[in-house]
Order: sequence, then C-alpha cells, then structure tokens
Amino acid sequence: MPATALLMIDMQNGYLAEDGVRDALGWPPIWRLDQTIAACGELLTAARDGQVPVIYSRSVGSAAGPMGDNPRFARLMQYRADRLPRISAEQQEWKRQIMDPVAPQAGDVVLDKTRASFFDYTELEPLLRNLAVSRLIVAGLQTNVCVEATARAGLAHNFEVAVPDDAVSTDGPDLHFASLNSMRVLYIEIAPWQELLAPDASWDRAFTTPDYGRNPAYWTDTTRA
Repeated sequence: MPATALLMIDMQNGYLAEDGVRDALGWPPIWRLDQTIAACGELLTAARDGQVPVIYSRSVGSAAGPMGDNPRFARLMQYRADRLPRISAEQQEWKRQIMDPVAPQAGDVVLDKTRASFFDYTELEPLLRNLAVSRLIVAGLQTNVCVEATARAGLAHNFEVAVPDDAVSTDGPDLHFASLNSMRVLYIEIAPWQELLAPDASWDRAFTTPDYGRNPAYWTDTTRA
C-alpha cells in the first residue's frame, strides 16, 4: 500500500456541547454523531496498528473570529448575537479540545487551523512531504464543510485522496450524501474505512464505477424540465 496518512478533522468537544450555540446559529445536530465517533475511533486504532501516521486538525478560529475573516460568517454572528448564550473561557477551551473517545495518542500530531481546509495557513503540507506520504484518508467532521474542503485541497496539492463514508458526518443526510457525490465526481475514493486501509486497497472505484457520483436516471428521464 502506498504511503498513507490519516487526517482526522475537527473531532472536537464543541460538537458534544449542549450550550445552545448551534441552535442559536441555526445549525442542527450532527447526523449519526455517536456512530461517526465510534467509526473514527475504530479507524484510528487500525491506522495506528498499521503504522499509518495520524494527524489531527483542531479548529481554533483566529483573532477575527471562529471563521477567520469570512465576511458571511461575521454577518451571521451579527444577526444572531442576541441569541448566543454566554460561554465561559473555560468552557470555550473545553469545546476546542479533541473528544476523549478519539483523543490523540503518543506519536500523533495535532495542528491548529483557522479555515475550513486543513491545508490553509498550516504546516500540514510540509509535514506530509517529510513523511513521504502520497495518499490521504480524510475523516471526521463535517462532510460538506471541513472534510470536503480538505479533500479538495489535497487533490490540488497532488495527493491521492479518499474519504471513509462511515467515518464522516454533517448536519443531515442530504448534505452528507450530496457532499460525498460531489467528491466522487472529483475522483476522490469513497468507501468504508476498512476498505480504504486494506493492505491491497487499489483505490480504483472512482475510475471503474460507471457514473461515479452521478445519477444516470436524470439524463434518461424524459419528464424532467
């Protein structure tokens, strides 16, 4: 199997918090969160057992706010400011930490990030080059946001990229599956994590599966507008 690294994206306590922040921002609960955490834990164990480097991203925001200089997010925060609960500094720090069930272990690397893509303004790429990695498995949260942004950036930096469909999730199944199909169309390998980590994994379904990520029925439906 070519040299592979596991990128574990934003598996932070903020997704476990019941402090009303997500509701105030109009963000629904993460779909299948418990199952995703369990799958990520199994994936991490298997990766470490197979000597696959594990690199965590930790979203910490920046001086400009949790989404950096993004003006749309700044407007959202402005519109919802009166609904946001007060959160202590201690609680904010707890929310930034990696969840206990998938916590980093000795030998793992944790890098802070301030943007959706793990590659933006971080040391991720030079670290991967030093490890002589050519393949990336991108797991964690959220499928259509930081996972997809990182997967797309991985392609742009000339890595082979795969996303384990059973070890990622987001605000709901519609966004989850639409994001997976968007990544399939880009020739990102989408499969259960056990298949991606198999020693003989060929990562070729993106090339051997007809209509990968597309709905062929759409093109033959004579009733569509």
